[in-house]
Amino acid sequence: MASLNKVILIGRLGRDPEVIDFENGNRKVTVTMATTERYRDRNNENSEWREQTEWHNIVVHGNLANDIAEKRRNYSKGDMMYIEGKLHTRQFVSKDGQNRRVTEVVADKMMLLTNPQRLQNRNTNAGTDNASPIDSIGDFADIDAATDIDPFDNIDNIGKSDLPF
Repeated sequence: MASLNKVILIGRLGRDPEVIDFENGNRKVTVTMATTERYRDRNNENSEWREQTEWHNIVVHGNLANDIAEKRRNYSKGDMMYIEGKLHTRQFVSKDGQNRRVTEVVADKMMLLTNPQRLQNRNTNAGTDNASPIDSIGDFADIDAATDIDPFDNIDNIGKSDLPF
């Protein structure tokens, strides 16, 4: 029987990506990501909203790691990201001699979802953005509102040849 090892995460980066260069020229990028789930606690008589945050270790290799390391993809702490990859568990011996296991997401796709206005603020006010990595996802929900393009401007000029069917 076939199996599938696939992970899709949407969350905020918990720290700036860390680049590790190897002697053979390869690079590895590591970063943490927080995903937060909101739910109503029905067991409580007030039915209060609760948040549960999970932290994920993300590892990137190859061309994607090179793009991040060379700042062709500029990601930083607090950015809302879409990450796609697979789970990988590895063993290592810690400094105190104990055998340890760590599960990581080996990313093969990363997409920035942060609001363009926030990116502009980051570039103009470098170092002053104190966004929490567990802010709500609504931060990028108004991306369409930030653009000046109205998709219905030319609605009256659509002819039969413009229709896809």
